[in-house]
Amino acid sequence: MSETLAAKRRRYERVVIPKGMNVAWQAGGGRTVSRVGRIGLGVMFIRTPDPPPVGEMVRIVFDVPGGEVRAKGVVRHSTEGHGMGVEFTSMQPEDRARLSQLLGRLTKL
Repeated sequence: MSETLAAKRRRYERVVIPKGMNVAWQAGGGRTVSRVGRIGLGVMFIRTPDPPPVGEMVRIVFDVPGGEVRAKGVVRHSTEGHGMGVEFTSMQPEDRARLSQLLGRLTKL
């Protein structure tokens, strides 16, 4: 499937993080800090060499201007040596508002 067609089918627009951003995540008892590749209002791609399998639940924390964002999610895509795509399943309204503000700033760059 072409990237253009895939982008049209997505529920959430994704934004590439220009300078990178750290994200702390926890799955299966382990805690790790990795870099964010892309992010959207309901999704995030996390670069990690040893991602958990598809279906694994993860807890995520990352800093944005104005505070931090905490979320729970599920791994929807996992590629060994590359990273994982996470769909957010739970996020408090104030966290979603901070994430939305960040995405607004990034789309204006």
